[in-house]
Amino acid sequence: MARLMDIGLEKLRNMVLDMAKLSEDTVSTSIDAYVKGKDLRDRVYGWSEELRILQDEVSELAIELIARYQPVATDLRFIKSCMEVAYGFSRFGRYAHDISDVEGIFGDLSMCDKTAIVQAGDQAKNMIRVSIKAFTERNIQMAGRLKTMDDVVDSAYLDFVKKSAKNPGGDLRCTVSATLILRYLERIADHATYVGETVLYIVSGERAARK
Repeated sequence: MARLMDIGLEKLRNMVLDMAKLSEDTVSTSIDAYVKGKDLRDRVYGWSEELRILQDEVSELAIELIARYQPVATDLRFIKSCMEVAYGFSRFGRYAHDISDVEGIFGDLSMCDKTAIVQAGDQAKNMIRVSIKAFTERNIQMAGRLKTMDDVVDSAYLDFVKKSAKNPGGDLRCTVSATLILRYLERIADHATYVGETVLYIVSGERAARK
């Protein structure tokens, strides 16, 4: 039974890591497509749907492992965390799809200043990479960096909103579209932080206090 349990845990881990790679690619593609003015909505949507399906498969396997083998505390924490992390990766796909939809809604945005989005997007993409690495290696110190990194994305979003409110004379399409994308990036950063928080739970059984 122990051997079968180990096989199941390894399969679960590999499924989550497959989601990790796909979610990272989905977010990066959506951000790069917006910055470069490319319409890749169909590709991003397809990947986001694949992530949603994979999340369901992770949940099904996790429940099966719990029901069949009644895992001990350490394994149970890992199984529960895989379900949470899979949800986070699925949300990455959802927000990436939302980002890719912006240009479809607003049309050509090539004249807009995309500096804030490039900077916040780079930070969000880096957070995804760090969260995946922290989860894979069960590295608490690396996971702890994500909260500070998240503050950078939060500040980028709030600063843009404040500046836009003080200077209402700009192009409305540029302002609204950028605000939407920065909000989606802020949510992606939040979920990357949540992925990092699962590392502490897996290793110690403790839950990090959320803001």
